[in-house]
Amino acid sequence: MIEFRGVSKTFPDGTEAVHEFSLVLPARKTTVFVGSSGCGKTTLLRMINRMVDPTSGTVEIDGEDVARRKPVQLRRSIGYVMQNSGLMPHFTVVDNIATVPVLQGRTRRDARSRALELMATVGLDTALANRYPSQLSGGQQQRVGVARGLAADPNILLMDEPFGAVDPIVRAELQQELLRLQDEFDKTIVFVTHDIDEAFLLGDQVAILQVGGRIAQVGSPSALIEAPANEFVASFIGAEAGKRALHAKRTANGTVLVDAQGRTQGVLVEGADAP
Repeated sequence: MIEFRGVSKTFPDGTEAVHEFSLVLPARKTTVFVGSSGCGKTTLLRMINRMVDPTSGTVEIDGEDVARRKPVQLRRSIGYVMQNSGLMPHFTVVDNIATVPVLQGRTRRDARSRALELMATVGLDTALANRYPSQLSGGQQQRVGVARGLAADPNILLMDEPFGAVDPIVRAELQQELLRLQDEFDKTIVFVTHDIDEAFLLGDQVAILQVGGRIAQVGSPSALIEAPANEFVASFIGAEAGKRALHAKRTANGTVLVDAQGRTQGVLVEGADAP
């Protein structure tokens, strides 16, 4: 479990990125921070592995203040996946993935063997093992990034807009891959995005943030859609005027659901039991 307790962050130029943020992130679940640029979501993410230290307040992992951990040691125990993958261009695919296990003391042979296993796990052909990042597509690079994040078998995986730089088709594939991997590995995932649809697809818990890391509302996707806390949340998720504002329309072939722009979004199945 990860817990933020009254966390604030003011940068040297006087910018207050986060103001008294408190939230519990449950273990083995995916929590998504979603909001517009500048709302503090990436700053919050980076406080977990001490890439950013709070000005005040504490971040705890399983009851231990991360400030008591050495930053390098802490970061090697937490998976981290970022936008544009952040791969080392002079390392091959297999060596990129094996980096953290080697730094943790595993033999290069064992680390490379683990890397090849993970390539298959994330849907990468092991024939790509000796290629360099520049020889891969954007989607392949992101899969390498995910594999690298999992290489040391961390309990926590931090993901900072990892799919934001790829095209929509590849992004959808990567989202489904992450859902499959979470079902298989059962990690505590903290995911940052500005895309509410991505947040609702991936998140068990979604925190909608405003400027300064202020929580507009937090809850499951269903809870947020069914009961937006205020006008800001309703507007952000599109509950009133977007594709989630659906109404029933009867047609010759049955009832369909139509959004606010008049576009059909689905078919209403009469008498279906709610999950």
